[in-house]
Amino acid sequence: MLAIFERDIALAFRAGGGAINSVVFLALTVLIFALAVGPDRARLAASAAPILWTAATLAAMLSFDSIFQADFEDGSLDVLAEATESLGFVAVSKAAAHWVSALLPLILATPPLAVLLGLPAAAYFPLVISLAVATPALSLLGVLASALALSLRRASILMTILTAPLLTPAVIFGVAAANAGAENSPLFGPLLMLLAAFTLLFLIAMPLAAGAALRFNID
Repeated sequence: MLAIFERDIALAFRAGGGAINSVVFLALTVLIFALAVGPDRARLAASAAPILWTAATLAAMLSFDSIFQADFEDGSLDVLAEATESLGFVAVSKAAAHWVSALLPLILATPPLAVLLGLPAAAYFPLVISLAVATPALSLLGVLASALALSLRRASILMTILTAPLLTPAVIFGVAAANAGAENSPLFGPLLMLLAAFTLLFLIAMPLAAGAALRFNID
């Protein structure tokens, strides 16, 4: 698992990897939203959390189709299937590498983009912590979507259809947690716990489902 994780991290941060692409996509999406909202700074600040959460989710979905594709095409996945009894462990490693390489840079890029949107300084920490708690669920769901569409070409639209309904609760409660934290509301803690429960549920279910999907597609 550690070898798979280290290999995927090295490939992601290599020239042409997906880490920089995700951050650039996030920045461009936020800029388009900012231009669409207009010059009203109060309205822009009020929309900052939904904009950043939506942009981060779209950036995450952009990289779902590449999680297993390269390994499937070069035969590495067949070797892994022969070497391990449970491909669920491979799925966990892939999800961890995807989060570190694709989503962690997005979280780190969020505060500078929040400045662009005029978000109050007190709202930075709640926004970042809500993303940090919930985004592992996005990577875990991406692993399942990539495993299900493994043998299909250009499956980006299919992955969007598969993942969008399951990602919606994370976005809704993530935005609610960020706004509650910015307002110093007592709901901030319970909402974070709900996001953590969402991630833990995915941590249990998604690797098992992804492992079964991988085995089916390989066999």
